[in-house]
Amino acid sequence: MAIYYLNVKTIGRSAGGKSTSAAAYRAGERIRDERTGQIFDHAHRTDVMHKQIVVPSKLAARDMSWVHDRSALWNAAELAERRGNARVAREYLVALPHELTPAQRLGLVQRFSQELADQHGFAVDFAIHAPRHHNDPRSYHAHLLTTTRELLPTGLGAKTALDLRDSERRARGLGSWLNELLTVRARWATITNEALLMANVHARIDHRSLDAQGIDREPVPHIPMGARHTEARGKRSEIAEKIRAAYRVRVQARLARTADRAPAAHSASNLEEIRREAQQSWLRLRQTKLEKLPAQPSGLAQDQARTDALKESDVRHKGRDDDLAM
Repeated sequence: MAIYYLNVKTIGRSAGGKSTSAAAYRAGERIRDERTGQIFDHAHRTDVMHKQIVVPSKLAARDMSWVHDRSALWNAAELAERRGNARVAREYLVALPHELTPAQRLGLVQRFSQELADQHGFAVDFAIHAPRHHNDPRSYHAHLLTTTRELLPTGLGAKTALDLRDSERRARGLGSWLNELLTVRARWATITNEALLMANVHARIDHRSLDAQGIDREPVPHIPMGARHTEARGKRSEIAEKIRAAYRVRVQARLARTADRAPAAHSASNLEEIRREAQQSWLRLRQTKLEKLPAQPSGLAQDQARTDALKESDVRHKGRDDDLAM
């Protein structure tokens, strides 16, 4: 079934990141970083199903040919930053439903990319990847690499609102970065479910936590890519084993909590059942007494006789009715 996954991360120099390297790897191309002279060559990749650069709709009528040159775009992103700890790119990584066709997955990613570009004014360079041989064959996914600066016909402009400090965002009347993240998570779920609906696929995804959905189970643990690659080569990964061991402990703890709650819930259920049966037995008894009343002439005399008999019966069983009302 379709799964929800959306992760947002920044690529910054403080951690040694380069947008030129990230773009080359995700698009499966060879890019030379003009600032450092380094060459990043990933042209050997065979799992890139589609790659495309999306610009804001307001620039659709302008000559933006330079942006569609991947090397030119990301070298411009690198050269626009002066600080040694600058953020040079942001990535949105999303899981794509395997139930969709390649064309439907492409349409979904194009729509999401265009919405992001229009909302924030940046360029979006996306690549759709097929599952690799050592991964789950259903794990289609897309990398959306975005600039941290607004896109202009002549180059890159000021930093986008996403890259402002929280104090600056508040001064401009904008919400926090956390609110932005929650909004984009919800939006991805919405447009993915719309794509599934249009494709007549019954599966749906949900961006909310399991607790928020009312699902009582432990989330499936995330195994880092490096650990998965180690195991795919037939070697042990201590990191993966520790994660799975911790997951098993959480599962057992949840099962124990559920078992502790079960007797109390069972007792309450039994008490309610006893009360229901007692009430219905009493109603049947009253009906039986009513049917055994001697025949009376039709009309008011008959109605009065039955009413008097029921009143007498109610007085005798008043205590039982009180018990049932508790």
